[in-house]
Amino acid sequence: MNLIQKIQKKIDQKTKPLGALGKLEEIALKISLIQNSLNPELKRPVHLVFAGDHGLADEGVSLYPKEVTAQMVFNFLNGGAAINVFCRQHNIDLKVVDAGVDYDFENNPEIIHRKIAHGTRNILKAPAMTIEQCHQAMKTGKELVQNEYLKGTNIISFGEMGIGNTSSASLLLHKYANIPIEDCVGAGTGLDNEQINKKIAVLKKAAEKYHPVLAEEILTYFGGFEIAMMTGAILEAKENAMTIIVDGFIATSALLAAYKIKPEVLDNCIFSHQSNEKAHKLMLEYLGADALLNLNLRLGEGTGAVLAYPIIESAILFLNEMASFDDAGVSKSK
Repeated sequence: MNLIQKIQKKIDQKTKPLGALGKLEEIALKISLIQNSLNPELKRPVHLVFAGDHGLADEGVSLYPKEVTAQMVFNFLNGGAAINVFCRQHNIDLKVVDAGVDYDFENNPEIIHRKIAHGTRNILKAPAMTIEQCHQAMKTGKELVQNEYLKGTNIISFGEMGIGNTSSASLLLHKYANIPIEDCVGAGTGLDNEQINKKIAVLKKAAEKYHPVLAEEILTYFGGFEIAMMTGAILEAKENAMTIIVDGFIATSALLAAYKIKPEVLDNCIFSHQSNEKAHKLMLEYLGADALLNLNLRLGEGTGAVLAYPIIESAILFLNEMASFDDAGVSKSK
């Protein structure tokens, strides 16, 4: 009997009808396989939020000015954002990373200082990053995850903050999945139809400017520092056999890049939430993924991932603590 069969037998012997715990059974099986164990554990959950600015924001693709990125980082550091509330609720260790914010946080020890530059370049004028910057960002993401792994973490999630980053995510989906720009663009932070049409026009112009083929080159031309760091972080989490909780549109664009580099990364992913950003549904379909929740969120920060954590925790608890038919002296179905 192989490991999959052993895990499935353990699940099926619990005091319930076959398959009665639905997606919880799928989660229990997946994490058991990730950990290569019949008795998986969730250890020291960590949530990393990567912040970075985008040069393309200068083209009016967001309702908010770039200054909001830095302002929201201060909100994270002061404990006032949604992600702070939910991480406190579920005892998840939250860490905030300056991947490339157009602001200097040197005097603040609460932030992890990993700034590549003061924001990416405007894609209409030059590729968002140099290949060296993209590699540096990915390497940094890997190092940050490795640090958490060495402290004992085996389940991790990622969030982001960056005015204009839905534009990068839309361009990455367009280039990686060959989906028309019109289908890749949504309301972002709350654009109306006229503003969405303007955003589509800007992104079409950006998409037509460059035609890279390799996965890392696409990320370099159209991504962001926070997205590239998440990509590296996801790849490192896979290398360390960690469970990866995948959040919404921006985080899944980083996963899309990681998937194009290493397809097996999906084996370690649990998709937490289907964003209200319309193109996220297309991303999930492209990856063959089914999200646990659909709460109409489009906040970013990784809120969907953290909200899904107790469901994932419940899957592990039922596997390890629920009685079997033999334990409870309950007759099985005929």
